[in-house]
Amino acid sequence: MSQHRLSPVEKMRRLREFLRREQRFPSHAELAALYGYTSKNAAARWLRRLEQLGYAVRGAGGKWRQTSRLLGRTRLLGAVTAGFPSPAEEELVDTLSLDEYLIERPEATFMLTVTGDSMRDAGILPGDLVLVERGAQPHRNDVVVAQVDREWTLKYFGRDRQGVYLDPANPAYQRIRPRESLVMGGVVRAVVRKYR
Repeated sequence: MSQHRLSPVEKMRRLREFLRREQRFPSHAELAALYGYTSKNAAARWLRRLEQLGYAVRGAGGKWRQTSRLLGRTRLLGAVTAGFPSPAEEELVDTLSLDEYLIERPEATFMLTVTGDSMRDAGILPGDLVLVERGAQPHRNDVVVAQVDREWTLKYFGRDRQGVYLDPANPAYQRIRPRESLVMGGVVRAVVRKYR
């Protein structure tokens, strides 16, 4: 296969390798050399295609730069059934940046490591990471990080006639009602667990 007939997947692989190695976006000439193009126009067409797909943007002075979508290193290969088994076909659908997928407001998002098992039945276990959005308005049954009477906790948010309460997801723990103060740290938007 001649180099100008590279598949889109191979082109993306080579571009990501260049970005990791050089820590910058390639010029038209470098992109042409990377793909074996004889013309810079072919490289320009590929750059426009990357822009349409949201992988690259043209910045000030016409310089190209990658988006976080291009830097996503995890391949999205399709879907898998969690019910009854079904035939699966591996097909490259896209590449995915987990930051882009999990975080809507990067400037307001922080991460915490979970300790304790009070949210066990919500599927949040010790050692998990939670992504918390600061400044989000909590709704009933949102999982929140809150400072209650000067102590931080992770619980379900609720409100009734008596005021705000925080519920655990483990029957070994009791509902918490603030006696003196309540400070909302944020709403949990995602839970990340690493299996060893």
